[in-house]
Amino acid sequence: MTHETPHYAPGNHPTTTHAGWGAGEPHLLISRGDEHFVHHLTADLTRIGSDGGCDVLVADTALLHATILHDDNDEYVLTLHGDGEMNARATTAGDAVGEHSEILRTGARFTAGPWTFVFARAEFADHGRPYGGREGGELSDQPPQPMRPDYDAERGRAEDESGAQYEVKDG
Repeated sequence: MTHETPHYAPGNHPTTTHAGWGAGEPHLLISRGDEHFVHHLTADLTRIGSDGGCDVLVADTALLHATILHDDNDEYVLTLHGDGEMNARATTAGDAVGEHSEILRTGARFTAGPWTFVFARAEFADHGRPYGGREGGELSDQPPQPMRPDYDAERGRAEDESGAQYEVKDG
């Protein structure tokens, strides 16, 4: 079998916003008053709250105030378990009363207690609307975009290399 590059009409080359698994250095910019810090999202589940077991430990919030799940589509999904504001009209997450979720896009803002969080990810890896989003023309003709990569396979390769999927490694 030979692999050939498809031939496209001049000026018609598919482009994509599908980057590799976890690409674009996704992170949170976190602030309260004069305090500022950055938390890089490197795990598939990030817990935010005042409990010592949380990945992002912030005072004056619920023990588990929010979670961010890196899902199978390489999206980062925020679920607020405590009071807070979100960018978008939240959707109910599961059966838990008071829990709301949204897919985070670059610039998405949410709050937990006195803290403000802003999600950031390099534009090439943010899977939102391609070609400039609404500025690119919500109803304009947009070139086709290839299917998303097989993120399960990409994630599996990364786990194989790190041994993260094994309960016991080298022992």
